[in-house]
Amino acid sequence: MNRSTISLAGAVVALVVLTGVASAARGGSDPAPSKGAATAERLPVQRTTLLCPEPSESELAATTYTSFTPQGTDSSAASGSGTATLVPATAKPKPLKPLTAIGKPVTYTNDKAGAPALIGNADGPLAPGWTVQQTTVIEDGPSRGLLGTSCAEPDTEFWFPGASTAKDREDYVHLVNPDDTPAVVDVELYGKDGALKTPAGDGITVPGETSKPVLLSTLTATRTDDVTVHVVARSGRVGAAVQATDSDSGIDWLAPTAPPSGDLVMPGIPKDATDVRLITYATGSDDADLTLKLATSSGSITPAGHETLHVKSGMTASVDLGDIAKGDAGSLVIGSSSAHAPVPVVAALLVTRGKGSDKEFAFIPATAPVGSRSTVAGDSAKDTTLGLTATGSDAQVRITSSAGSQGGTSATRTVTVKAGSTLSVAPPSPSGLKGTYAVTVQRLSGGTVYASRMLSRTQDGVPMFTIQPMPDDRSSVAVPDASSDLSVLEP
Repeated sequence: MNRSTISLAGAVVALVVLTGVASAARGGSDPAPSKGAATAERLPVQRTTLLCPEPSESELAATTYTSFTPQGTDSSAASGSGTATLVPATAKPKPLKPLTAIGKPVTYTNDKAGAPALIGNADGPLAPGWTVQQTTVIEDGPSRGLLGTSCAEPDTEFWFPGASTAKDREDYVHLVNPDDTPAVVDVELYGKDGALKTPAGDGITVPGETSKPVLLSTLTATRTDDVTVHVVARSGRVGAAVQATDSDSGIDWLAPTAPPSGDLVMPGIPKDATDVRLITYATGSDDADLTLKLATSSGSITPAGHETLHVKSGMTASVDLGDIAKGDAGSLVIGSSSAHAPVPVVAALLVTRGKGSDKEFAFIPATAPVGSRSTVAGDSAKDTTLGLTATGSDAQVRITSSAGSQGGTSATRTVTVKAGSTLSVAPPSPSGLKGTYAVTVQRLSGGTVYASRMLSRTQDGVPMFTIQPMPDDRSSVAVPDASSDLSVLEP
């Protein structure tokens, strides 16, 4: 074997090893292994990156950030002491108060106008399942409301059905670049008749370690109520979220939807929802024929008059479901009615509580399953409600409320979620709670579980609320065994 062959073999082995390390550090979810493949070992992630968008430019806004890593085998198995820090995406960043311990949240409040986007990194035992909640209260003005988002991992593609370019809406897509090199991003918009002309959305540059809000109505001359936003990074990676402001109904964040699929779940419609609107987009080359089911507290029902929905390829379709909850919290489950392979779609709900001038809205995007564990932070004693939905079969779920940010002892409760139903439940209150706490949901057995968390408060007669989806918290990744195999180099 000559020297060039030896070098090539070494490069192949190094590439295999580096691929495994990168997967563990990235913190994302992994596809199921193919049949015949060796079972991969699941290891705790060693590094997690989270991005928080600019919360609000309102002088009346107060934003609280809550940083938290849950206790568990994944965190305890990670090596080193670890750090978890949030840094403003500005020219002269000053880190926020860091998280230094597992199981107890740390909070920081900014009540100044124009608070910046944040770039966060956690490593060692603080990385597995690290989550950051950004919650903003705007007490008055045209954008009054309660808006919240779970700070998200960077990626290269995002879908947002439910945005708008209508005259009574002011929607921004916020882009955050965590890396020191520029990212180049395309923002595409799709309405009821297909793609909108958006020349200004092509090749948007987001400089390194900065953020850029883009007003959707500046990208197109078309004014329409229901728009699907598609964000694609040509180079680099970004975090993305849509901030929607309605002149009559307040303000909230629209988080990215789960990846396109023929089966989607939007968990946690509040029992007192006065209006629910479904927005979908067919991402494939074929039209989608969908079935709609409402998973109530007692089981699944078909919404009268909304049994099916036809969505044309490349177009956004919406349907007003009205007061579909009728006093009973539920979840919307979308399936495929096609006799052939299901056509992938993305979907989200726009949910309104209250009426007239005393109303506010929030979004429930289609949500990925809880997986083994999911965590949300920023919970308070009386204003938190979980929406849990099981599919396939009954599921046992453990709900753990952490210690408070200023004191208290964690509490745990185990519940059963019946297949095809939604359980709306308040998490157990930590003993001696002071400050805010975090909630961790674990699927112990049974069917697939989907979850969301609602924060709510009433102010001046307005039922303010915000809903965050609860997908798997990225605490571990599958890392396959790697070994050298020089036979691949033989002709």
